[in-house]
Amino acid sequence: MTEDIKSFFEKYQSDFSKMKRQIPDTISGFGGLFSNVMKDGAMSLKEKELAAIAIAVAIQCEPCIKLHCKKCLEAGATKEQILEAASVAVMMAGGPAFTHIPVVIDTLEALE
Repeated sequence: MTEDIKSFFEKYQSDFSKMKRQIPDTISGFGGLFSNVMKDGAMSLKEKELAAIAIAVAIQCEPCIKLHCKKCLEAGATKEQILEAASVAVMMAGGPAFTHIPVVIDTLEALE
């Protein structure tokens, strides 16, 4: 599974480059929103990334889970904090979110 995660990040970078060339206005608009929201404010970046990982698990978005696991770690979250945030998603979203916890664990292991 670790290779799958590493391959995901490599492909995502390649796909992102294609999107920047082919839909620059979309990338610019979303990038501006992302930059303005995902910075320290009343909540720290780490807190916002933990919220994002919980939402990603709750809505069962595997690419979002992988990307926000990485961003959580980069923002200083621990593996335990990430897993607790994912567990909150399970409490709120039930079984479908529960089935996505292995994506979180696999991603964290691949990024160690």
